Amino acid sequence: MTQTSENVTWLTQEAYNQLRAELEYLSGPARTEIAAKIAAAREEGDLRENGGYHAAKEEQGKQELRVRQLTQLLETAKVGEAPAADGVVAPGMVVTIAFDGDEDDTLTFLLASREYASEEIETYSPQSPLGSGVNGKRIGENAQYELPNGKLASVKILEAKPYQG
Repeated sequence: MTQTSENVTWLTQEAYNQLRAELEYLSGPARTEIAAKIAAAREEGDLRENGGYHAAKEEQGKQELRVRQLTQLLETAKVGEAPAADGVVAPGMVVTIAFDGDEDDTLTFLLASREYASEEIETYSPQSPLGSGVNGKRIGENAQYELPNGKLASVKILEAKPYQG
C-alpha cells in the first residue's frame, strides 16, 4: 500500500481485499454485535452510572470512525502492482538506511500508509519527515529530513526493495 500527495492511495490487490473485508465486517456483523451490547447494557437501568453502556458506546464510536476511514480510503484507492525493484525508494518498498554516515546504525522500515502498518515491520508514511526525505532517492544516495527540534538529519539509502508481506 502506498499513498501519494494527491490523496490517492495505491494498494496491492491483496491489501485492497483485506481492507474491503474489514469494512464489510465492521459495517455488518460488527454493527449488529455492538448494537446488541448497547441494548443489553441499556436494560441494566440508570445510564448515568452504567459502565457497560458507556464502554459499548465508546466502542461503537471507534468502530464507526474506522468505517468512515476505510470508506474514504477505499473510495480514493487505486489498485496496482508493487513498485519496481529498480533501487529507487518509493511507497510500498522496504527501505534500509544508515544514520549520519554510520553504516552500523541502520533502520529498516516499510514506506507506506499507516493503514498498512503491521507488527512485523516498522512503517513510515511517505508524508512523514523521514518518508518524504527518502522518497525518490536511489540506493547509495544521501537524504535529509527535518527532526522535531528543527535540525536536519542525514541518512544514506542502503537498500530499497518492494514489500513482499
